[in-house]
Amino acid sequence: MAVDRVPVLKRCRSLGLEPMYLGIDKKSGRTLTRSNRKMSEYALQLREKQKAKFIYGVLEKPFRNYYKKADRMKGMTGSNLMILLERRLDNVIFRMTFARTRREARQIVDHKQVLVNGKCINIPSYLIKAGDVIEIKEKCKGSQRYKDILEVTGGRSVPAWMDVDQENLKGEIKALPTREEIDVPVDEMLIVELYSK
Repeated sequence: MAVDRVPVLKRCRSLGLEPMYLGIDKKSGRTLTRSNRKMSEYALQLREKQKAKFIYGVLEKPFRNYYKKADRMKGMTGSNLMILLERRLDNVIFRMTFARTRREARQIVDHKQVLVNGKCINIPSYLIKAGDVIEIKEKCKGSQRYKDILEVTGGRSVPAWMDVDQENLKGEIKALPTREEIDVPVDEMLIVELYSK
């Protein structure tokens, strides 16, 4: 399996991205702005795509498949792409504050600790639907790991499109997110321009 091993803060700096979007509290050492070197249109488009891939932890081939799927859906391709990425199970676990980062959320899903509508799902890219109930397995709820996670993520706000019971590590998807509810600093129109060339 391919794994991105670039140090996270270094990658954040190169993409001009705040680490807090990845669930990391640290400040990246130096300022995020690069020199006033003018970027070409292609470079800007490529950077937005890399930003989206890095934030959601998706590699090139699955990302391209998400784009194709978003293109076939009704509505604007860019918004559809962001909504598809936001609906990934690992991202939903992160949004529900059951994990400190999306990478940790992916690991939790991989280790078969997540139930979706009472069924064990261990596929991080599983797309959730409105009305799905997501919870951490009963035998894992009492573990020290989740106590530590909730201590760190307790102050993090939960998006309006989900209902979360942090005490019982359980949540329900009230509705699918809209683009306005996704607080990720990505200009998806540049990604659409890049792929439609």
